Amino acid sequence: MSSAPEVSVVIPTFARPDLVTRAVRSALAQTVTDIEIIVVIDGPDQATQDALSGIDDHRLRLVQLAQKGGAPNARNVGVEHAAAPWTALLDDDDEWLPEKLSVQLAYARTATAALPIIASRLINKTPRAEFVMPRRLPFDGEPVCEYLTVRRGLFHGDGFIQTSTIMAPTSLLRRVPFTVGLRRQQELDWTLRALDHDGVDLVIAAEPLVLWHQDEDRPRISLNSPWEAQLEWVRKMRPLLTPKAYAAIMMSIISSMAAPTRSFRVFRMLLGDARRHGRPSAIDYLTFFQIWLIPPQLRHTLRDRILSRRRPAPGPAVEPTPATSATPDGRPSTAEHTVRTAAATLPVPTSSPGSDVHV
Repeated sequence: MSSAPEVSVVIPTFARPDLVTRAVRSALAQTVTDIEIIVVIDGPDQATQDALSGIDDHRLRLVQLAQKGGAPNARNVGVEHAAAPWTALLDDDDEWLPEKLSVQLAYARTATAALPIIASRLINKTPRAEFVMPRRLPFDGEPVCEYLTVRRGLFHGDGFIQTSTIMAPTSLLRRVPFTVGLRRQQELDWTLRALDHDGVDLVIAAEPLVLWHQDEDRPRISLNSPWEAQLEWVRKMRPLLTPKAYAAIMMSIISSMAAPTRSFRVFRMLLGDARRHGRPSAIDYLTFFQIWLIPPQLRHTLRDRILSRRRPAPGPAVEPTPATSATPDGRPSTAEHTVRTAAATLPVPTSSPGSDVHV
């Protein structure tokens, strides 16, 4: 390996030795071999150290933290240790397909932005179905925040970004670290804040390059976040959101977390906030009411049955085009950020059709 690898891979983990071993092996199996893999162990965890010590590869190194600080902090630590100009993020319970980094580097070489974020589609694997996300790529000039949040169906949206799909300049990840303490929507939060900087664009590879394992029989930290904290987060993010995006997040993401309270006060408060500061669509209202009326497990079952029968919509190959829209009160929106999509060079698996999901 050269003194400076082509890509640094950062994997945060804690107390999941079997899963992180699978993730590491998928990174080591990349067709791009000039890489380094930095596993950040988030606190004392001898089992993970023992499991990874059995992998004999000079490209793997461990960073042991003295105490737990959460996945965003562990990612930030890993980025600080990165030696490559590009850093790719991988969650410990996900896997990469072998061509993942090769495809993303090819997109990066043709990017026109100074600091492109290269993401991709993924294959979402749940106990009930498998489907490709996102369902489509961004339209020319579409506000990124709306692409990533606004729904076009009761059980799904069209856009999506997930941590394990992201490859970005190491310098950008250092300039815009992940928000420590944020337990959900970490990648959405980071992407929108990064795009608020000059010279940053989002490029989404049309190929599904990641296996996202949604094993519902094991605990996931991201599923247990207090809704109040996420409500505070979206209110802070409002300057980076269009009214459509703000309403979509409030009536979908935040509502799905708050609905188990069965509180009419919370129901009315979220609805009022979305109407006061956002611009809800008819789909937003329908989504909001079905979230509060239909039990979560039934919603998930209906969603997966619907999405598993659908094929992802192809995204057009377009050149970057700056958008100029703004929110009604004059605040700049993420529509000002360029979104670039690219035509597929690899086939989307026809056995795993699907779409994005916002529960």
